[in-house]
Amino acid sequence: MNERLHILHHNAAAALLTRLRDEKTPPDEFRRLMGAISGPLASAATQGLDFYPTQVVTPLGEMADGITLESVVLVPVLRAGEGLLKGFQELLPDTELRPLGLHRDERTCQPVLDSDRYLPESLEGRTCFVLDPMLATGGSAVVAVDLLKQRGASRVVFVGLIAAPEGVQRLSDAHPDVDIYVAAVDDGLDDRGFILPGLGDAGDRLNNTVPR
Repeated sequence: MNERLHILHHNAAAALLTRLRDEKTPPDEFRRLMGAISGPLASAATQGLDFYPTQVVTPLGEMADGITLESVVLVPVLRAGEGLLKGFQELLPDTELRPLGLHRDERTCQPVLDSDRYLPESLEGRTCFVLDPMLATGGSAVVAVDLLKQRGASRVVFVGLIAAPEGVQRLSDAHPDVDIYVAAVDDGLDDRGFILPGLGDAGDRLNNTVPR
């Protein structure tokens, strides 16, 4: 058992994921459903954030035992990672957004870095959440975490919808300190590196584009 792997046990989220998997679900509904399921994922993944005591004044008086959370960085892996932003941005409205451009070469199943232009030179001491719906081979996730740690991130958390055991193993082997939060772990990969049964190409379904 991987102690860093956290599977979301939430019946409402499981129902949303079932509808996301359905090949008949149209793109507009797919986007809405992904935004909805990102809420419970964000709630689970952010439980361990540091917090600080703060004081506020309500319309009826002072409240001395409030808290403020640490500032975190959201790193959606383009394109599909943007579909998971909604829940995090609603729960943590002051987060910093730093998209990362990665894609997988479909011939070799190896990750290709398109752009890291939005990553700052230093992430010293920051907590970063990598958002990518599918943890398939794990290649893109490893590259993303490599980049964030090279820039000083003190903690990195991976958040996705569905993982394959191969992807979990690869990410955990490369970065055993990274927590992984997903809604489901499926059976494995097909010969093209797609998760089975999965939900297809999340980026294509999210953006209504035809698979290449």
